[in-house]
Amino acid sequence: MESVKMARLVFNRLFETCCLWQKELPFHRRPQPYYETSIHAIKNMRRKMEDKHIIIPDFNTLFNIQDQEEQAFFAVFDGHGGVDAAIYAANHLHVNLFHQESFSQDPSEALCRAFKLTDERFVKKASREHLRCGTTGVVTFLRGRTLYVAWLGDSQVILVRRGQVVELMKPHKPDREDEKQRIEALGGCVIWFGTWRVNGSLSVSRAIGDSEHKPYICGDADHGVFPLDGSEDYLILACDGFWDTVSPDEAVRVVSDHLQENTGDTTMVAHKLVASARDAGSSDNITVIVVFLRDPRSPLPTSTEDEEEGVVEEQVEEEEVAEVEEEQKEEEEEEDEAMRVERDGGEGGSAADVGGKSRGGWPLQQCSAPADLAYEDRTDSFTDRTSLSLVGPSLESHISLIRGSRKPFFTFSPNLFTTSHNYQGGRPLRRRSCIPFQEPGIFSFTDPLWPQTTMLLDQAVRRNHRRGYVSRRWGRRWPSRSKELLGLIPSGHMQCYSPWRPGVAVPRLPYDATI
Repeated sequence: MESVKMARLVFNRLFETCCLWQKELPFHRRPQPYYETSIHAIKNMRRKMEDKHIIIPDFNTLFNIQDQEEQAFFAVFDGHGGVDAAIYAANHLHVNLFHQESFSQDPSEALCRAFKLTDERFVKKASREHLRCGTTGVVTFLRGRTLYVAWLGDSQVILVRRGQVVELMKPHKPDREDEKQRIEALGGCVIWFGTWRVNGSLSVSRAIGDSEHKPYICGDADHGVFPLDGSEDYLILACDGFWDTVSPDEAVRVVSDHLQENTGDTTMVAHKLVASARDAGSSDNITVIVVFLRDPRSPLPTSTEDEEEGVVEEQVEEEEVAEVEEEQKEEEEEEDEAMRVERDGGEGGSAADVGGKSRGGWPLQQCSAPADLAYEDRTDSFTDRTSLSLVGPSLESHISLIRGSRKPFFTFSPNLFTTSHNYQGGRPLRRRSCIPFQEPGIFSFTDPLWPQTTMLLDQAVRRNHRRGYVSRRWGRRWPSRSKELLGLIPSGHMQCYSPWRPGVAVPRLPYDATI
């Protein structure tokens, strides 16, 4: 074509259309249904990209149809032996569909005839241009509340309804018993050569093109009709490069996880599916189209009365369970309060509120305390998550070393476990707490066994005091090794060494007042 004449024709036609619209605007159509799509296609490890796809969410506008319901057309074509057949099918199949006489009354029959006509015309083109290629194809045609599906070969489509897979089709492969019988009846054969192949060549039994393999590779499409009730989530159309490595259930899981992680954003759904197939080992071309039949950010419609009754019953059951749990929680709080009063000798909760509101001095919130915050000496976080719950009052211990004396002095009180240290001529230890807004020197333990452990420790210490066992050796070991094993202090930081050891000469360094 001559470019100047073509440009003149286009601009003249555009000018005429604008003049007509100034006089009278075109017919205003009803709002289109929700057909948000996510598409991704990659060449992967093949030398060429032989897949083609087409989406027409507004089929009526393309062909100026005004006497039909809203219609949409989606298709995936997987070429082999070259990309010419896939390009031809993507450009002509929907046009051949519209020109079928049965298009208005029976879209299923029109789809099958469109496949057959596209195959016949491409075979003629291939013979003229000496092309040796073919393509599989799967088409979904939506008219109002009805879904029409037609396919050739092993490209597939699945429907997801309420998170469950609905099988729409069975791919045309040589290992299907009916396909094998059809091929053998025509004089062909199906043999194993890495996979089941027609005459040892093609791994599909039906396709557009492949003129040298006719009639064994036929162009007769299968079809199906499926009514929609509004509970459908989405469609997934993909070539065999995707379905050979990803099962339908796995594909649904990938889509569900992506929507949950991205709060319903559908932009990268197809990318995630393609990546899952590639990671699973697919080396073929991969094309994926996800057609959402409703907004994933909106809840599912409940159209039946039974479903509404079921929802009401679930709400009632949840309320009853919540009431029971609240009663149990109140009983536990009363028991804990009674236990605290008994242990404190009738006094009120004297412990300070740590990190927020509390009842009886016990923190109620949860605190996340990751242990990998680049602190080499971090020992105040015993687990990767510390839960501050109502497990009973912790014991408070004030452990102090009197300046100039190695004898430890212990005082126990049934409050928060508090450790304070004074060093002889030294600097106070810098502590890191896992509880927000906590004062330095406070370590909170939520292990239910800590009260019993500290009580036993208190008894042992008192017994040793009575027996006179608090010797120089005990004073040397207790502030360091024993507390380190119990987890009361960071390891290697609060050791108090005695200059006297049997048989060991300890060097004496000069005192530096600037340290």
